[in-house]
Amino acid sequence: MKKFFMFLAVAGLMTFTANIASAQDEQEAAAAATEVVENAAPASGADLLKGTGEDVPLHQAIKTKFIEGGAGFMALIVICLILGLALAIERILYLNFAKTNVKKLLTKVEDALNNGGIEAAKDVCRNTRGPVASIFYQGLLRYDQGLDTVEKSIVSYGSVQMSQLENGLSWISLFIAIAPSLGFLGTVIGMIQAFDAIQAAGDISPNVVAGGMKVALITTVAGLIVAMILQVFYNYILAKIDSITIDMEDASISLVDILTKYNKK
Repeated sequence: MKKFFMFLAVAGLMTFTANIASAQDEQEAAAAATEVVENAAPASGADLLKGTGEDVPLHQAIKTKFIEGGAGFMALIVICLILGLALAIERILYLNFAKTNVKKLLTKVEDALNNGGIEAAKDVCRNTRGPVASIFYQGLLRYDQGLDTVEKSIVSYGSVQMSQLENGLSWISLFIAIAPSLGFLGTVIGMIQAFDAIQAAGDISPNVVAGGMKVALITTVAGLIVAMILQVFYNYILAKIDSITIDMEDASISLVDILTKYNKK
């Protein structure tokens, strides 16, 4: 499943890269139109409000900001977003499939033990998906070695299942940290370029300063937005893992109790 989502992420990157060239052409056309508007007579406030948000589509505005922020740094930030979302969606789907109705599973296992013994309980766990059923199966495999061995097996295999649940979270946290860092780096480089433009012009023109600072700050905004989006998914995944972990711990204790009652019989 993870390979499938990584393939989708790579395909998205290829499509996004293909749109950069067309976006640059559209940016040049927009710049030419801006010059015409600046040379024309100033419009009234009502006319300006009337045209705002209707003449420029949203995707066109995003492309414009992407080019203004610098294709290099903005592309890296978008890559962090795409890869982070691909990993987050893969984890969410995996955790949803890993969720098990613990009470129903315990009831089935107990009925199987009373009617068919350990082998019947193994079949129930083998045909049930999720980490809880896997932990039950590992414990039942070692029932003939004693309840102490069963408890140790459950604890050990529970740690393995926890590692599988948390797989990929380190990469998501890495993208959360890298995205704003890339934005700040693009801002610093943009400020340096703005000061270079001021030095070349020999005069501190408001247009030069304002334009350079705007372009520099776009990368910071993009990096922060990407980090906030991924942080929401990251916290949601952590909440799902905590819920599944609590279910595994409670179910393991209940299984030991069921096996203890069965052993006394």
